[in-house]
Amino acid sequence: MKKPRVLIVEDESSIAELIAVNLRHNGFDPIWAEDGDAAQREIDTLVPDLILLDWMLPGQSGLVLARQWRKEARTKAIPILMLTARGDEPDKIAGLDAGADDYITKPFSTQEMLARIRAVLRRRAPETTTERVEIGELALDAATHRVTWQGTPLKVGPTEFKLLAHLMRHAERVHSRAQLLDKVWGDHVYIEERTVDVHVKRLRESLGSASAMIETVRGAGYRLTAQATV
Repeated sequence: MKKPRVLIVEDESSIAELIAVNLRHNGFDPIWAEDGDAAQREIDTLVPDLILLDWMLPGQSGLVLARQWRKEARTKAIPILMLTARGDEPDKIAGLDAGADDYITKPFSTQEMLARIRAVLRRRAPETTTERVEIGELALDAATHRVTWQGTPLKVGPTEFKLLAHLMRHAERVHSRAQLLDKVWGDHVYIEERTVDVHVKRLRESLGSASAMIETVRGAGYRLTAQATV
């Protein structure tokens, strides 16, 4: 079985080496790049299964790199885990908004890092269902991984696709953030509920004029409804 290839983008060699040793001992294939240019060369050679990306880097910051990689076809689906010394919530949200799937605040334990990596990789595992779901003029096809609104294809990110699929399969039902983390993310031991809000925001942006179908139910969570005026 192929070992998951993890690209470590970290300018501090001591931290990078420590991460690499722990990853190697736990069944991963780590590759180290000290800045954005070196990381891009590694990606151009062989696309990694996951990127551990430091926020503070020489040259382009991790935030800039995350936004850049999310826009490019070759890298847009690669899970990105942001390494940051910034523990404040606005900074964490900025990282998620830039395209990171999750973040780890330094200093972190090896077990926390491994748990977050495994959780992110589980989230990105291929859909096992091939069903097609239609709510009004919104359609989701799990087999082809496509979403359409009034027959027009929409660009929806991998995590947002899983979130939308769950909401559409259970339309008109209110889901709490904790329930969505459990059903969509799979293992939310290390993931904050605020993460759900960020991905719902991204999903609404992707849906465009169909975004009104996703309702915020104050104090309860989120619901997808065909009753919304769109």
